Amino acid sequence: MIGLVLAAGAGRRLRPYTDTLPKALVPIDAETTVLDLTLANYAEVGITEVAIVVGYAAETVASRVKGFEERYGVHLELVHNDKAETWNNAYSLWCARDLLTNGVMLANGDTVHPASVQHTLLDARGDGRQIVLALDTVKKLADEEMKVIWSESAGIERITKLMDPASATGEYIGVTLIEPTAAADLTDALRVTWERDPHLYYEDGYQVLVDKGFRIDVAPIGTVDWVEIDNHDDLDRAREIVCPS
Repeated sequence: MIGLVLAAGAGRRLRPYTDTLPKALVPIDAETTVLDLTLANYAEVGITEVAIVVGYAAETVASRVKGFEERYGVHLELVHNDKAETWNNAYSLWCARDLLTNGVMLANGDTVHPASVQHTLLDARGDGRQIVLALDTVKKLADEEMKVIWSESAGIERITKLMDPASATGEYIGVTLIEPTAAADLTDALRVTWERDPHLYYEDGYQVLVDKGFRIDVAPIGTVDWVEIDNHDDLDRAREIVCPS
């Protein structure tokens, strides 16, 4: 199994940081970025082969590859998304389709979370599970979150931001375990998704799979401090998590 990080987006709501940096390299403190935290998480659970999908300001990630490899004991491969500034992340994940046959631990490049999330997903392997999503079932939900409806009998039934928060089982936090057996089906679903609308999310690809009868499971992460960094308020929250007073 390899690690996979989606770090191609421009993150315009985090300007001026993202005038020259992708969101994954926005500083949380003087020495730490989201990418640092994600690579450290992978290393902690024994994942040392990592691919990073890059696009916007890709050269800034490339310039740090050697330092990341030395700091975290990982080997990095960069996958280029040539449409990162105009298309959404369904296409970003599709760009890494050839790697899915290795089995991947996928993490969004803007999600700050502890390594316990990776441990939880790895512990959920087996019993025929092919795709497992890290799910926060504790947080109070609002309109912006990527919400999930899940049942024991069917697995995930719906995943979308466009859902009444009261009907949701929880929030998908942007970390997924994908087994090699799911590679072909997921690749096809992602292609269908971005061909239908290049502005869709890879989670819309998950919904395509669900609609075809493919079971997707979840692993509740418990009470965990985490945040998806979309704006400056989120960045402040990330700094509180990483550098508590």
